Amino acid sequence: MKALILMNGYLAAEKFYRQSERLAAELEKLGVETEILRNGEVTARIEENGGAGVSRRYDFCVYLDKDKYLGRLLEKSGMRLFNPPQAVEVCDDKLSTYLALLGSGLRLIKTVSAPLCYTKNAAPSEEFLRAVEKELGFPLVAKKSYGSFGAGVKLINDREELFSIEREWLYEPHFYQAFIAEAAGKDIRVIVIGGKAFAAMERVAQSGEFRSNIELGGVGRAIELTDDCKHTAERAAQALGLDYCGVDILLSKRGAAVCEVNSNAFFEGMEAATGKNVARAYAEYIVNEMKNRLS
Repeated sequence: MKALILMNGYLAAEKFYRQSERLAAELEKLGVETEILRNGEVTARIEENGGAGVSRRYDFCVYLDKDKYLGRLLEKSGMRLFNPPQAVEVCDDKLSTYLALLGSGLRLIKTVSAPLCYTKNAAPSEEFLRAVEKELGFPLVAKKSYGSFGAGVKLINDREELFSIEREWLYEPHFYQAFIAEAAGKDIRVIVIGGKAFAAMERVAQSGEFRSNIELGGVGRAIELTDDCKHTAERAAQALGLDYCGVDILLSKRGAAVCEVNSNAFFEGMEAATGKNVARAYAEYIVNEMKNRLS
């Protein structure tokens, strides 16, 4: 088999390359010829006959990008993508993720979507913001629909801050969520592979920070999952059609609640915290899936 690991060509951080290299090394150990390329190094096209073509051929692609157009073209050309492009697209938008989980039986966080604004020099709707205050109370959490590593997530303490953030984010998709006080500064990250929870850690924020992301100084430690957390993580991954993901869970008074789902979750911190070889487990899952596909 021949594999492509595709990453975004504009990402400069070393950790993106380390993730790709770790996966490539584990695939090579399983006898898979593997190449790492940036999205600009692969040309996918729509043909005059209505089909899809690609400049390089591979049996499958580990898709570590979020380019929804390239992903769908690669898939249309006949390539198997891990993860499927439609699942990556849904997870790239936090509110779309929540919408996709509606009706799944999972516990979610009470959420109010902010109205999209396309009008120049518009003013925030006071009626809407007072409704947000009534529904969620203070403090509450404001989130941009797009963003990673805790960026675009803010704790809102009062009406003044709420009006201020609505003015600042008026032209960006965003939403508001209830603040889970008992989970402040901590969450559980679960890596799910092939619909099964593989590794988990609790992440605890540094002092004075309510976001627990490792990139913001959070510290991870290995934990054993409760049945509630295990079911929540696995069901979320299955509902979204993901081969691999990181599910972030908040422990509310009512039980485990899905916070976010990351289709391209970094595993370096998880491996360090748990001692589990996430890259190898993902590579083994991919190879088994491809063998079944090609048999």
